Amino acid sequence: MRCPFCGNEDTQVKDSRPTDDNAAIRRRRQCPNCGARFTTFERVQLRELTVVKTTGQREPFDRDKLMRSMQIALRKRPVDSDRIERVVNGIVRRLESSGESEIPTTVVGEMVMDALSGLDKVAYVRFASVYRNFREAKDFEAALAELSGDEAADELH
Repeated sequence: MRCPFCGNEDTQVKDSRPTDDNAAIRRRRQCPNCGARFTTFERVQLRELTVVKTTGQREPFDRDKLMRSMQIALRKRPVDSDRIERVVNGIVRRLESSGESEIPTTVVGEMVMDALSGLDKVAYVRFASVYRNFREAKDFEAALAELSGDEAADELH
């Protein structure tokens, strides 16, 4: 593993342990060249996923990009980072086990929207405003009405 600080090719593992949800191995590493310490995570990857954008452009699925987009939507919201990690792991597992190697961005976006609606309503609206490219206040009203409809449906069950 390359040191992110000095670029040295040879780093040493000082400690390894599973994450809380046992979905990854957390490794503490140290660079013998500069002495810096850093953490890496090792996860099982069931298959190589490719994301197909609406323009037709293809790019490798990036779990970190998914995590960043959810963290941006959840910024300054009362949601524990472990919970976000579990949701992202669940989305990735569902994508990998779908049997498809090429996933449209719309599928990923809808999975994130579903997850956010269950985690935090404000984060859902934030993400929806970017994902669905809101242009006017009525777009926000429609998203809020959609959320209210989901809650009303939940109360009936």
